[in-house]
Amino acid sequence: MLIIGLDIHRAFAEAVAWEEGRLRRLGRVDMRRDLLAAFAAKLSPNDVGVIEATGNATSAAAVVAPHVKKVGIANPKQVFIVAYAKIKTTIDADVLAQLYASGFLPEVWIADEPTQALRRQVTRRNQIVRQRSRLKSVIQSILHSHLIPSCPHADLCGAKGRTWLIEQVVPQDERLAIDGHLREFDRLGEDLQVIERDLVRSALEDEGVKRLMTIPGVDITVALAMKAAIGDVSRFDDPQKLVTYLGLNPSVRQSGQVRPTMGGSPSRAVVMRAACSSRRPGRPLVLPDRCEPSPCGVRARRGQHVAAVATARKLC
Repeated sequence: MLIIGLDIHRAFAEAVAWEEGRLRRLGRVDMRRDLLAAFAAKLSPNDVGVIEATGNATSAAAVVAPHVKKVGIANPKQVFIVAYAKIKTTIDADVLAQLYASGFLPEVWIADEPTQALRRQVTRRNQIVRQRSRLKSVIQSILHSHLIPSCPHADLCGAKGRTWLIEQVVPQDERLAIDGHLREFDRLGEDLQVIERDLVRSALEDEGVKRLMTIPGVDITVALAMKAAIGDVSRFDDPQKLVTYLGLNPSVRQSGQVRPTMGGSPSRAVVMRAACSSRRPGRPLVLPDRCEPSPCGVRARRGQHVAAVATARKLC
């Protein structure tokens, strides 16, 4: 059995083989589906492939997997030797193969194809929402540069907001710029509707998403984002592991304060949104003892931000 380490780049991959304590260079492989498949076809069904997690690692693993016994994707944040190596190229492939052979390779979970497709759609929706928000900020900055106050209406690009925009006096070039931003905003809105229709169909066909939507504060967008991030929840044998995966468990910093772990995870932001939404008027409280300003509640003792994190953690 050979352990094949692949250091993947955008255009090529460096391949090495680990066998009986010795490394052997296999050369450079072009990162094209046909050429990568031809390389994988030369491997033995008993071999094991090891890849560092990158943007195209999942596709590369799908091409190699039919030809080998197993394909493992390493977590670069935990493989400190790889993540902080000053010399990048074949060193990564060597280290990956050696770590797997010694049993110390931290692997990441590979989602199935439906989960990956859902993740891509959720990511596309988030990107469009961010672009639309950026266009609103650009329009508002144009108005601010000409001493025009903020829009008194809730939605700057809504019907009332656009009527208000027409009434504002700005130079002709700025007016053309605002009109162009509004056209781009409308075009992105059409793309957003197409993606959201596809997401709604996915939600109606998934019983797990329907159950998530029964939680106060969890709408269809939040439920789909949580489903995409978590995937198969049975892979977490303890609730605390799911909380840690989403970056909602407390950790002690040097200042002595307990704060949520910093992971920068979009999934954590989605759960926080659900926790804050559950506190809106007219909705049942998820955790009255944690959110209400009672003497024993977290909000009374630690503030609303810590209480929101506690609520999100309990939701998970």
